[in-house]
Amino acid sequence: MLRKLAFLTIASLAAAGCQDQASGGQSGTRTEIRIVGSSTVFPFAKAVAEQFSISGENPSPILESTGTGGGMNLFCAGVGAGTPDIENASRRIKASELELCHSNGVNDVVEVQIGIDGIAIAQANNGAAFSLTPVQIYKAIAERPFGKENTAKNWSDIDPSLPKFAISVYGPPSTSGTRDALTELIMEVGCVTDPATKALKDSNKAEFEAICHEVRADGAYVDAGENDNLIVQKLKANPNSVGIFGYSFLEENLDSVRGIAVSGVNPTYDAIASGEYPGARPLYVYVKKQHVGVIPGLKDYMLEFINAGGRDGYLVKAGLIASPDDTRAKMIEVVRDMTPLDLSELK
Repeated sequence: MLRKLAFLTIASLAAAGCQDQASGGQSGTRTEIRIVGSSTVFPFAKAVAEQFSISGENPSPILESTGTGGGMNLFCAGVGAGTPDIENASRRIKASELELCHSNGVNDVVEVQIGIDGIAIAQANNGAAFSLTPVQIYKAIAERPFGKENTAKNWSDIDPSLPKFAISVYGPPSTSGTRDALTELIMEVGCVTDPATKALKDSNKAEFEAICHEVRADGAYVDAGENDNLIVQKLKANPNSVGIFGYSFLEENLDSVRGIAVSGVNPTYDAIASGEYPGARPLYVYVKKQHVGVIPGLKDYMLEFINAGGRDGYLVKAGLIASPDDTRAKMIEVVRDMTPLDLSELK
């Protein structure tokens, strides 16, 4: 009864000015943890959810793979029973997203780095082996590489040393944190090799992002949605195609696909953990502090997540790359104290 009363208090706050958009402003009660967000983080969150509820003492959390961007919209819609408690993210929350949270009454958002992942460029095991560089990937999938129309049809059009088969890349959608990481960690790195384009970052940021981040829409790059399994199936069906997804998914499917070296570095655990691999990125989970103590076990779930991501934890065996020990120790403190993220850290 106390939990129900406490949660109704949160629902009342939502009605008072933090409308619960996810449920149309309806109040209610819920005992299960509700989680939305990144498809990359989803399998890790699922494994933690299963371990968290295995004893039967905790209800099994409800998980939805919505993509990082879509999950942020749901997470930041307000507080109350109709909104998620946790957002999985394959990139850091943006300042604009945290501002959206604050404007909807989600005042205390706790940021937890749960591990490291890499943007894996992959192909079928029976495909013709080749390696790439960030600038080659950029030229292949950008809408306007260095500000010019992308007319490249084959990989060899980009560089004569590359195969002569057609550019066919299956990758994440615009709502995905993996797409954000792809544009920032790979495409932008290739884009700024041109001095004139690099100079636009200071003189015309909008044009810079349009040139460096926009992905071509003529069929050479195919938005595969949030279903990474679909990408693997496409690679198997067409050995000359290339796929882009998180390293953890590559690790799970090594019987079918292999990583393509980027700048001479293969996407392996050690290369990503050390930062040697160009596409390394941290993974995050965001928690509403206002739901802690109201939704049963929320803090315990997060502590389980951090412990499972240790070097000998079951998430590492599932493909997650452990954060450095000092980062993990700091995250344990953040969860225990439920320290909110300050907006100034994102600007």
